[in-house]
Amino acid sequence: MRAEGDSRHGRHRRTYHIPNASNKIFAPGSSTVGSVASAPMTTAPLTSPTSPTSQVDGLSVGPAEIADGAALWRIARGSDALDLNSPYSYLLWCRDFAGTTAVARDASGRPVGFVTGYLRPDEPGTLFVWQVAVEDSHRGTGVAGTLLDALSARVAAEHGLDRVEATVTPGNLASDRLFRSFARRNGADLTREVLFPAASFPSAGHDAEVLYRIGPFAPAAS
Repeated sequence: MRAEGDSRHGRHRRTYHIPNASNKIFAPGSSTVGSVASAPMTTAPLTSPTSPTSQVDGLSVGPAEIADGAALWRIARGSDALDLNSPYSYLLWCRDFAGTTAVARDASGRPVGFVTGYLRPDEPGTLFVWQVAVEDSHRGTGVAGTLLDALSARVAAEHGLDRVEATVTPGNLASDRLFRSFARRNGADLTREVLFPAASFPSAGHDAEVLYRIGPFAPAAS
């Protein structure tokens, strides 16, 4: 997946990158990536609030609304790092995938960041994170991590959650840090492998997309 600001994101794809810091490292041009244990645990409970909307550091974080579509498109456009989708796609996303999207709003209710995702049809317990973007004025303040925590906790409470996935391109250190931190906070394992090699893309110069899989998470306490 691609995240911007706090990470970088891709067109209809997501990107989170891999840093040179763990057991095994992705080598550009290679089709193999090693697995990385973020913690010795094999299962972990999600630790974030599970209410639909939460207040964090003066921001409210909750599900998307159709009216957010234009703002999400503007935030993505301003990232200078994401492959920008059409405004129409963001409107559709806010209608059809509002439940697996989180939007951070300032005190006036204006969106300042978002995470979009969906539950994989063949693995409904897996949340795939599509894009992460944060407005320039709020970058570097932990908003992306807060959004990811809030979304995963909400999905876990409403649907059950086994794993979180995203793809990260080599070089996207911010996205790599985002997902590694998320795995550490939840005591979960993180593994990596190339999902789409560079040769899969029609245009030259596109980096490989490396799949990050985080989990499994422990079932929510009843």
